[in-house]
Amino acid sequence: MAERILITGANGLLGQAVMHIFTRESDFELVQSSVEDKPFINFGSEYYKLDITNKEEVKDAVRRFNPKIILNCAAFTDVDKCETERELCWKLNVDAVKNLIIASRINDAKIIHYSTDYVFDGKNGPYDETATPNPISFYGRSKLASENALIASGADSAIIRTMVLFGLGVNVKPNFALWMINKLKAKEPINIVDDMSGNSTISDDLAYGSLKLIEKNAKGIYHIAGRDIESRYDFTMKLCDVFGFDKKLIARIKTKDLNQPAPRPLKSGLITLKAETELGFTPMDTVESLRFLKYQLGN
Repeated sequence: MAERILITGANGLLGQAVMHIFTRESDFELVQSSVEDKPFINFGSEYYKLDITNKEEVKDAVRRFNPKIILNCAAFTDVDKCETERELCWKLNVDAVKNLIIASRINDAKIIHYSTDYVFDGKNGPYDETATPNPISFYGRSKLASENALIASGADSAIIRTMVLFGLGVNVKPNFALWMINKLKAKEPINIVDDMSGNSTISDDLAYGSLKLIEKNAKGIYHIAGRDIESRYDFTMKLCDVFGFDKKLIARIKTKDLNQPAPRPLKSGLITLKAETELGFTPMDTVESLRFLKYQLGN
């Protein structure tokens, strides 16, 4: 009988990518779960409506499906709203992970959890897995707290840190790349910061790296992100090259000009060498990932 994976947040961008990749590349039996009544995409897998902030619902799901692995793709990722809606942020990003930890003890399920470069302050990136976290936003603090809860629990687990996730999905919130594509296709001018750097990561790549981690039965922290570490402005220039957009529509600005509620790590980036050497994961570079996105969009 195939081993079972319970995927939380399966209707999100990452959750959909995980379902696509795992359905195609693995023999696992997949159970989609999310807070919505129905799946956004029918992958032929069982769907279970699940609110991971409800401890009893999570325990019931684990008892019902007896998964070997719980893959937690659910999170509150709106960085600015996390500053103003702190209680909800903590409930989704920390308390929900504690619910997964409690439920995992029912059958000794392994938890794979996603975190972020926002656990770092962005003063001297890029960062490897041994770098000392120092979050500067409430979102970053919540994600570090979820990491610490998982580590302190002693549960069988792995933590995947990633950043600037983009890609194509059904009914998913706009992401950096798709927002730019929509604006530039309409020939609308956009402002892009040139003082914030890091890896832009296509969701399909992150999903594939996650599968490699599962296949290796890896534990601990791994950085899985796109190959190139570059400014948001440089990423945008490559996007214009791939899609044939007019670069004159792009204006360079500084992050402080945006007056965002949450501070961002500026000199960031995740070093992926550990994932590459231990998991056999080869991340796409920016041009490769944008060409893949263009193919998905049918352009």
